[in-house]
Amino acid sequence: MTATGPVSFVDTVNLMFDRAAATLDLPPGLVEQIKGCNAVLQVTFPVRLGGSYQVFKGWRALHSEHRLPAKGGIRYAPIVDQDEVEALAALMSYKCALVDVPFGGSKGGLQISPGEYDEEQLEAITRRFAQELAERGFISPSRNVPAPDMGTGTREMAWMADEYRSLYPTEINALACVTGKPLTQGGIAGRTEATGRGVQYVVREFFRHPEDVARTGLDGSLEGKRIVVQGLGNVGFHAAHFLAEEDGARIIAVIERDGCIYDPEGLDVRAVSEHLSHTGGVRAYPGARYEENGAVGLELDCDILIPAALERQITSENASRIQAPLIVEAANGPTSFEADQELLRRQKVILPDVLVNAGGVTVSYFEWVKNVSHIRFGRLDRRLEEQRGRYVVEAIEEMTGSQMPPATAERLVRGADERDLVLSGLDDTMRGAYQAARNVLETRETVRDFRSAAFVVAIEKIALSYQEMGLA
Repeated sequence: MTATGPVSFVDTVNLMFDRAAATLDLPPGLVEQIKGCNAVLQVTFPVRLGGSYQVFKGWRALHSEHRLPAKGGIRYAPIVDQDEVEALAALMSYKCALVDVPFGGSKGGLQISPGEYDEEQLEAITRRFAQELAERGFISPSRNVPAPDMGTGTREMAWMADEYRSLYPTEINALACVTGKPLTQGGIAGRTEATGRGVQYVVREFFRHPEDVARTGLDGSLEGKRIVVQGLGNVGFHAAHFLAEEDGARIIAVIERDGCIYDPEGLDVRAVSEHLSHTGGVRAYPGARYEENGAVGLELDCDILIPAALERQITSENASRIQAPLIVEAANGPTSFEADQELLRRQKVILPDVLVNAGGVTVSYFEWVKNVSHIRFGRLDRRLEEQRGRYVVEAIEEMTGSQMPPATAERLVRGADERDLVLSGLDDTMRGAYQAARNVLETRETVRDFRSAAFVVAIEKIALSYQEMGLA
């Protein structure tokens, strides 16, 4: 708490930045240059809906241009404000640097409740918002590239891309003005589940290091680990689904807006998601215990807590009651600065948002590269890989004098398609970023937690960029 109340979201990010920066020896003024938000655009615009006009307010924050274009999602929510988009833009800068994506950080938001409008109205609003941003250079394939976020998806990105093309019909790279588009409109296979898949890859990498797992008091693999997930949206659903189906973890609780459901034997994540889609909540989900106060789900006895909803869900008020020894931040900023300090004091291990949910921007980068190169990944070499696989199968069969089992031969012969290549690149990226943060944590005595380690990696990369450009 401060004299004026709780620490704001942007101040929380800055305090976490300061904690990491204090361990570094950077030139005077460079820290402030890296931390500060370069520009914030606020737009207010009318849209005619039916027989009357409605006025909407939106923002686009540009945190850093040490690399271009700047990158970051656009969210539609009634709670969006300037503080939020500035904080999220800063996190994007650090996130991109950590995972070696050559983008600066940006973020946008429109103050709107999407559920109150039909599709035709949302399209009109989205296109007008895109116009406002594009005319001021806050949407551009070379300067600022939005993506989906809370309240937006492939549909909104397709509308924005089409609006940009209509404004700039001679721009050959127009499709690269946004990412997260439908596959038929220049999108990329694997983008929808990318952030959730990235969560899985980071957690997997954590469990590959017994000494890291030992920090939590846990042992073994992910098999059977009890997980509580807050928020079963795009990120939470895919993370939970993959961890359960592919790694054998048990999703024992799901927290949503209308409460929490709990089953110690494990929930069927897909069934819960379908129930949520049909009813709008988790209440009355069959076979599970229901608690109307969803916040208590954060305090359940479990092995891993995955907050995948809104920011500042773990606060100074409930941090002392969090039981999970491992907290995996799939959402942006789910832990307040005060709560972070309390959790670290209690020796909880936090895998931070700046690392954990970087899968989305990583695959967005792949989509942007695909758009500006104007070729689908795998198009040139997939059949070549298949032919090489056939040669291997034929050589083995010739040397052994027996036919290879069809299933084994098929795995060797199959060439990688776009999704295979995207997931391979994502896995490598997330593992590399984890290793970079882990190396800082292991080798620098002044850095004592994964969040600070991740920030140190990001700050050093951004600082080097400024220094190499001669700006510091």
